[in-house]
Amino acid sequence: NFTYCPATGLAKGNEHSEFAGWAFPFPGVFLTEEFISEDEESEIVELMDQDDWKPSQSGRKKQDYGPKVNFKKQKLKADSFTGLPSFSKKIVAQMRACSVLGGFLPVEQCNLDYMPERGSAIDPHFDDWWLWGERLVSLNLLSKTVLSMSCDSEDSIQLFPTFSKENGELSPPGSFTQTSVCKNSGEEGIGCILSRRLVPSGEVTVAIRLPRRSLVVLYGDARYKWKHAIHRRHIEQRRVCVTFRELSAEFSAGGRHEELGKELLGIALSFKGRPV
Repeated sequence: NFTYCPATGLAKGNEHSEFAGWAFPFPGVFLTEEFISEDEESEIVELMDQDDWKPSQSGRKKQDYGPKVNFKKQKLKADSFTGLPSFSKKIVAQMRACSVLGGFLPVEQCNLDYMPERGSAIDPHFDDWWLWGERLVSLNLLSKTVLSMSCDSEDSIQLFPTFSKENGELSPPGSFTQTSVCKNSGEEGIGCILSRRLVPSGEVTVAIRLPRRSLVVLYGDARYKWKHAIHRRHIEQRRVCVTFRELSAEFSAGGRHEELGKELLGIALSFKGRPV
């Protein structure tokens, strides 16, 4: 019932929903379009298709480049991990030019193949945060789709009107303070209450539209407070997703498993890998 607007960082109520005319800040999303060219996209997918795609859950197929992990028992094995694929070296170099990806060192890559004929989808979920760090990076290839965000916490979300009376334009994120809302309304008390609205988090879903060849990064609240999903209805033709993950603090400098983290990164960034 909301759609994320990359230009403003707001989740805006959809026109035909009960939240039309309302919005709230949705932090933790970085989206850049046309991250790679059509020729680069064709080359990447062609190289992927030279390797086997293994059946996965919910009508997907996958290729994993990373250590074998048992997240429930918090154990991993690096013996079969040979690194990220060679074609990813250029992608990773391009990613470092993005403002939110400073110091990003991917230790795992997962390629997922979605097809409408297989009913491909992925249910709302959080990515693990024992091994994987804050930033989740995904490159969306071959077709557009929608990343659906949902929150099942008991918190409430404060909505703000998207249009001011003065100019009828979308208010910028920085203007959403109680002081400015009260001043704009020209009233105290009741005027302030009427210019904001609280709704339970569970009633809110946010669509992040992912154009073909776009790169999206989830971090902060979008990583840890909001689950993400891809619904079947949003897979209209073949879609390939390339997701990169970094190490958590526990496996980074100063962490309990720092040495193991160094070993994994050394393997990953050799870019000599085959799917495990």
